[in-house]
Amino acid sequence: MGEEANAAVRLLWGPPARPSRGPKPALSLARIAAAGIEIADAEGLGAVSMQKVAGLLDFTKMSLYRYVPGKAELVALMVEAAVDEPPAALDGLGWREQLIAWARQLESSFSRHPWLLDATVGPRVMGPRELGWLEGVVAALDGHRLTGPERMDAAVLLAGHVRGIAEQSRAARPDSPPEAEFLALLGPLVHRHADRFPALAAALTAQDGHDQALDFGLERILDGLEALIGRRAEGDRSESR
Repeated sequence: MGEEANAAVRLLWGPPARPSRGPKPALSLARIAAAGIEIADAEGLGAVSMQKVAGLLDFTKMSLYRYVPGKAELVALMVEAAVDEPPAALDGLGWREQLIAWARQLESSFSRHPWLLDATVGPRVMGPRELGWLEGVVAALDGHRLTGPERMDAAVLLAGHVRGIAEQSRAARPDSPPEAEFLALLGPLVHRHADRFPALAAALTAQDGHDQALDFGLERILDGLEALIGRRAEGDRSESR
């Protein structure tokens, strides 16, 4: 594990470290993360810098380094503070209902903090709250004849679907859902050339303007998992005969 990763682990998982030199600490990691989140929410992740966060807190950049080694660790703290607590497993709910709640709450986190889409890509150290999201999917599918790697892959698949929809929403105008914007921009063009794109023209004619991509894709992913679980159960019954 590299030095940068070690620093992130200490900040996210270890007991809060107190600066080893200088006066009594006047800042906290929570305040620093909140300042970074405020900037990212308003201007995007690219606008976040140690200098800007320090200025917002009315501290010097050098004083901020006594708490956080650099921007990578700052962003790690921001992610951990910005993501919601993962949905708790609810008694009486099946795995499918749990994963629907999981996906919708993840989409809500991305909607409130769109910069999370940029901050949560690639190999990196996750904090306990963020890692709890992965735990939620793996735990919901436990005991349903899926292997450990398959449950991990299910989490990646669900998160990828939610991220894709959130990316489209971020690119759209705030007052216009992506599907409605797509119809407004391309609908007239497609219908003008319906002889060339007949299937697409017919499909667009049937559109009602409501953005259903998140739920449609989510249901199809869960249908696939349910079919796999069913095949495994049938295989177990055949072997026991």
